[in-house]
Amino acid sequence: MRTIGNILWFLLGGVFMGLLWWLAGLICILTIICIPWAKSCFIIGTFTFFPFGKEAVKRNELTFKEDIGTGFLGMIGNVVWFIFAGIWLALGHLASALACFVTIIGIPFGIQHIKLAVISLAPIGQTIVKKY
Repeated sequence: MRTIGNILWFLLGGVFMGLLWWLAGLICILTIICIPWAKSCFIIGTFTFFPFGKEAVKRNELTFKEDIGTGFLGMIGNVVWFIFAGIWLALGHLASALACFVTIIGIPFGIQHIKLAVISLAPIGQTIVKKY
């Protein structure tokens, strides 16, 4: 079922939001100072292509230790991200969610877009794991 959901997701719009995440990552790399944000963009962009069967978790909850992305610097990075890119990616996911909610079959996709909108507000310090 996850495979079918991921294929439908990809074909019916997931590819566009994933490409937007990757575009944000490329812009971060070009500015050089934003390279730390680029890694999060590519990880979550790949997650956006095929989200079913996976979930985003905070790295410190997974590894039980703090790192640069889960501490104070990660919080500052997320604030900067929110102002310059996070709000725009979140609005894109919310617009996609509204479009999905129009049809009954699109409701699971709309719910996934809302989850991705929340992730897009503060992606630093998160990682993607398989859901069992």
